[in-house]
Amino acid sequence: MSDPHHHPHPAPPPPPPPATPEDSTGQALAEALRSSFVIVKFLMAGLVLIFLCSGMFTVGSQERAMILRFGTPVGEGKKVLLEPGFHWAFPAPIDEVVKIPAGQVRTATSSVGWYATTPEMEAARTEPPPGDSLVPGRDGYVLTADTNILHLRATLRYRIEDPVRFEFGFTNAAGFITNALNNALDFAAARFTVDDILSRDAASFREKVQSRLNELIEQQQLGVVVEQTDIQPRPPRQQIVSNAFDAVTDAGLKSGQVLNEAQSYVNEVRNRAVGEAASLTNAAMTEKTRMIESISAEANEFAKILPQYLTNASLLTLQRQAETLSRVFANAQEKFYVAEGPGGQPRQIRLLLGREPVKSKAVPEAPPAAAHKD
Repeated sequence: MSDPHHHPHPAPPPPPPPATPEDSTGQALAEALRSSFVIVKFLMAGLVLIFLCSGMFTVGSQERAMILRFGTPVGEGKKVLLEPGFHWAFPAPIDEVVKIPAGQVRTATSSVGWYATTPEMEAARTEPPPGDSLVPGRDGYVLTADTNILHLRATLRYRIEDPVRFEFGFTNAAGFITNALNNALDFAAARFTVDDILSRDAASFREKVQSRLNELIEQQQLGVVVEQTDIQPRPPRQQIVSNAFDAVTDAGLKSGQVLNEAQSYVNEVRNRAVGEAASLTNAAMTEKTRMIESISAEANEFAKILPQYLTNASLLTLQRQAETLSRVFANAQEKFYVAEGPGGQPRQIRLLLGREPVKSKAVPEAPPAAAHKD
């Protein structure tokens, strides 16, 4: 009997049929396709890597950057601006990197108030010849408070404080700054006379221009800070007007010279008077100190002898009188002292005038020497 749990061994598979030329070609094609797919995968991975690496960018020390993703800024508040260094963003068209200058100083030059010139002349420091009169529309000028005309040119140095506002708040922020500078020149010139602008009060005129410029920048929120404003005034160049301005300038120089000389004299007299007053004050203070010390010494002396005077006034008086007379007549050859008579009556003094002076004793002369005989 056979075992019901016994399974017969499976029969070995039949040998594969011999390969035909068509099967060899398919296998070679499949292997080629597999190799191509591997190469394509590597290429796609490399392209993806290159695509991602192309989003790396650098922000300079004088720059700030902003990433716009489909036109919308990435981040909020101060995080919108990227600091200097390396950063990454999705390549276009997903992200767009906008670099904004920040911290660097820019320059703006006024476009009104100056006569016609060219960049070549400016570079060569030359000027066009003056005409017979100003040509409106070509020669710029400003009107002063005393209805004179004057040429003005201003150069503004400013620093961008709010890059986002400066870059995205205006189509041309630099043009707004130039217009604000032009407005400040016209505004300030209309409030000063031509002499004040040229010489008398040039500092106040510059302050007025800068004050008006700061007011416009704050009013329009341009996002910049004024660093320096240089203003160059110049009278009209036409011969007739130029001669008149030269005459006024010469008169002003002479007037200034005379005023300077007068001020120098005033300062000299004032300094001398101050010195003399100080000398007199010092002498008076010295005399005051000496007198106070003298009076204090006398008061102390009187305070010392006061008890003696209260004890015996007549005796103290005679003593003081004798001391005083001895001091007064210290060099007198003869002294006559007359005391009071009885009852305090004065005594009579009789002096013998023309008396013989007292002769001094003569020294006896030596006897003559005896003669010697040979």
